[in-house]
Amino acid sequence: MRRFVILVVLMIIACLMTAVLARPQSAGQGKWSEKARLPEPRGEVAVALLNGKIYVLGGSARGRDDQQLVEEYDPATDRWRERAPMPRGLSHAGAVGMNGKIYVAGGFTRNVHMGALDVSFEYDPASDTWRTLTPMKSPRGSVGVAALPKARDHLAVIAVDGRIHAIGGRFNATVDNTGMHDVYDPTTNSWKSAAPMPTPRSAMAVTLYRGLILLAGGECNNRKTFIENEGYDIKADRWVSLAPMATGRHGFRAVTLGDLAYFAGGAAGCGGGEVSDTLLTFSLP
Repeated sequence: MRRFVILVVLMIIACLMTAVLARPQSAGQGKWSEKARLPEPRGEVAVALLNGKIYVLGGSARGRDDQQLVEEYDPATDRWRERAPMPRGLSHAGAVGMNGKIYVAGGFTRNVHMGALDVSFEYDPASDTWRTLTPMKSPRGSVGVAALPKARDHLAVIAVDGRIHAIGGRFNATVDNTGMHDVYDPTTNSWKSAAPMPTPRSAMAVTLYRGLILLAGGECNNRKTFIENEGYDIKADRWVSLAPMATGRHGFRAVTLGDLAYFAGGAAGCGGGEVSDTLLTFSLP
C-alpha cells in the first residue's frame, strides 16, 4: 500500500513538471518599470523616436482636446524638456522620425474623433523649428491603412521586414473589439491572415521588441481599460502572454530603444477620462 501511495505521488509530481515544462517559456515574463514622468499628463498622443531621443507630440492635455505641446525625453539622463510647439494643436495624430526630422500627419481637434485634419508638419530638432508641408489628400485621424480585408478603426499598425501588420481594433463601439491580424505584402499588393491576437482590443500601444510585436493596454473590458501585454512572434506565427501592466490604459504610444520598450501617456478610463503623465518601460531578461 505504501509503495502504491509513493508511486501515485511520483506520478502526480511528474505530471505537474510536464505541465510546467510544456508552458511557453515567455508566458508572463518581462518587467515593467517607471521612468521620469511626463511634464504634462496626456492622452491620445503621437510618439516618435529620433537620434536616441523620444518625442511626445500633441494629444489631450491642459484642458484641451488638441494640444500643440511637444516634449523630448533623453533616456541617457532620464530627463524631459519642452520643445517648440507644433504649428497647431492635434490629438490622434501620426508621427515618425526619419532622416533627422520628425513628421506629423493628420489628427483630430475635438473629442470624440471629431474635426479631422489633413495637415502635415516637419520638425527639425537641431534648430527646434517647424514647417508646414503639403496637406494630405483627405482629412483623417487615428487611422492605420486603407483597404483592409474588414474595415475597422483604432487598430495597431506596424511595419516589419517589408510587410505591414494590422492588428486588433474595433468595428464601431469600444466594446466591439476584434483580435483580427492581417498582414499586407506590398510586393503582391495583397493581404493574408496571421494568428489573431488572443485578447481582442482597440486603442492599444504597439512596438517591435526583440523580434516580437508587443501590444499593450487598450479599451474596453467591462468598462475598464486592458492591462494585457501580448507579443507576436513573427517567425513562429504565434502569440505569447507577457507581464501585464499594473494598471490599464489606452490612447498611448510606444517606441523601442536599445533593450527597453517605452510607453508614454494615455488615459486610464475608456473613451477618455483622466490622462496620465507616466513613462513606462518594459523589458525581457
